[in-house]
Amino acid sequence: MLGRIASLVLKEFLQLLRDPQARFRLVIPPLIQVIIFGYAATFEVYHVSTAVLDLDHSQESRELIARFADSRRFDIVETARTPADIRTAIDRSDAVVAIVIEAGFAEELRKGASAPAQVIVDGTNSNTALIALGYVGQIVSAYAQDMAQDLSRRLHPAQPPPPTVTLEQRPWYNPDYNSRWFFVPGVIATLTLVMVVNLTSFAIVREREVGTLEQIMVTPIRPLEFILGKTIPFFCVGLALTALIAGVGTLWFEIPFVGNPLVLLLGTSLYLLSVLGIGLLISTVCLTQQQAFATNFFVVNPAFILSGFSFPIFTMPVFMQWLSTINPMSYYLIVIRGTFLKGVGLSVLWPQMLALAALGVVLLAASVLRFRKSLD
Repeated sequence: MLGRIASLVLKEFLQLLRDPQARFRLVIPPLIQVIIFGYAATFEVYHVSTAVLDLDHSQESRELIARFADSRRFDIVETARTPADIRTAIDRSDAVVAIVIEAGFAEELRKGASAPAQVIVDGTNSNTALIALGYVGQIVSAYAQDMAQDLSRRLHPAQPPPPTVTLEQRPWYNPDYNSRWFFVPGVIATLTLVMVVNLTSFAIVREREVGTLEQIMVTPIRPLEFILGKTIPFFCVGLALTALIAGVGTLWFEIPFVGNPLVLLLGTSLYLLSVLGIGLLISTVCLTQQQAFATNFFVVNPAFILSGFSFPIFTMPVFMQWLSTINPMSYYLIVIRGTFLKGVGLSVLWPQMLALAALGVVLLAASVLRFRKSLD
């Protein structure tokens, strides 16, 4: 049995070595993608195009506008004169945010009352709009607090300033809120899923199309041995590919790794078994490489969406949350981020490890049964 499996494993490695295009596709595209995703995928927003309408023309209103201009978050691209100019700027997408300061702004501030101001956002891009609104709120809150303290000092110079509540932020594991620390580990999991599923989903289909599957099956090899012979080479390739992507992503983007490498290796191995099971199951179901390619698209995209990489699972409908429990990527994201950023071990990650092991066993067993049925 071991000899037959070893012969099949050797055959797969030799076939890969003889195909220079396959070697190129295995190495270069993932490296390019991890660099592109690392730079492009971010929750942070900078240089938001902003239009300003100042109807007060006071020192206080100009100071508020200056705070927006001095931040890296907003770029003042237009100083409007009428409300119609604001509407035109947003309609033409020249501005994403508009700040309108009504007349009487400074007068109300000097009296200690609420000053009239308005922020208008282009809601067609809701994600950018919500993030920009958060930055607007931070700038305006800081400005209002400074104005309140200045007013208190001017009206009551002999009295101490009124007590205020100061919220001290203490972020753990990512002190600077660097979104790349969040995205790059997720990109590693995503590219591993895409590359390994693509590799394995064509494995049996290609054998069937070129006619070598029938030649292999007339030998004494069993279906289980055939599946193992297909799994082991791609497991080794997937492990090397994951190490390459993780190494480049970590060194290039300076992502800290504070966990135990052996814990990450165990989690990656279990994740690869699950992903290999998905690819082999697709390969046993499809008859042609075109069908396998279409099925990959149908499987990989939902797996990405339901993984929690970009969209929190707890905000999804209950039915979608149940579907995410059979998605290996949703567990692996917890493992890879936990080991990279938090440094947690098996005492914390054992539920995810157990789920990945169970999914791997079930998917590989289903591949063997489906392969035997397709032969019959």
